[in-house]
Amino acid sequence: MTDGALPPPASSLPSKSPLSTLWRDHFRDYVMTQVDPELSTIPLAAYCFMTGWIDAVSFSAIFVWCAFQTGNSVQLSLALARLFQGPPGHRDSSFHLADKQALTSLITFIFGAFIGRIGDRIGPKTRLWLFLGTILQALLTMAASIALWKSGQGSIASTRAVPAWSNADTYACLGLISASMGLQGIMGKRVNTQFATTIVLTTVWCELMADPKLFVMRLVSSRDHKIIAVTSVFVGGFCSRAILQSIGSPAALGIGTGLRILIALSWLFVPVKRPAAPEKA
Repeated sequence: MTDGALPPPASSLPSKSPLSTLWRDHFRDYVMTQVDPELSTIPLAAYCFMTGWIDAVSFSAIFVWCAFQTGNSVQLSLALARLFQGPPGHRDSSFHLADKQALTSLITFIFGAFIGRIGDRIGPKTRLWLFLGTILQALLTMAASIALWKSGQGSIASTRAVPAWSNADTYACLGLISASMGLQGIMGKRVNTQFATTIVLTTVWCELMADPKLFVMRLVSSRDHKIIAVTSVFVGGFCSRAILQSIGSPAALGIGTGLRILIALSWLFVPVKRPAAPEKA
């Protein structure tokens, strides 16, 4: 540079090094890559485990399954039919507490499932969406834990007639965990494996019993993954109940939050789906 010449303007200098650009592009490609559904057994089994875990919390307190919406739907139909029971003027037109809780769970579950449609824009099988969606499940579970802790109510109902939850904070808790299960369900469904939605076992049980290779004495993914799903839900419910009857449901949901964060991180390490090899002529 000759004497008296001005240095080049800052805008003309390179803003980022080639190395940083390379790392940024590599990171974007990594998180936007689709996982291999056949190699997603661990996080999907963990999803099933969380189904049992969360359901044990709600059922122990109010006898409502926040993930299994078949029962809630039928319960609401029975509540509607009750309006026509008995002679006019002597019919039960009250909205029972159990019916209110079932409606809360159903509506928020649908809302959570609807949020899962965001993944269709990002890519339902990309590492990014599976990570972010599971983190959102963890945040909903954490908020539910805080709401339940603030409610000051119990964790286990003595009878169906006397549920442990009844105030506004517990309604918020129920809605939040139901929404988290709706989100988990649509995410599991979009991965499209033998684990199905990871929350409804009726279909899994039927498909397991109908599997033509049910009694084959070797590894069969179509059968074995269904067995893993059923077992994971059972173990999750058992562990959750054992914990909540010892330290309470808020703590159980707090632990569930940590588990969901670990599941979210595990999605980042699921291998990618390899393109199919070209057929030989």
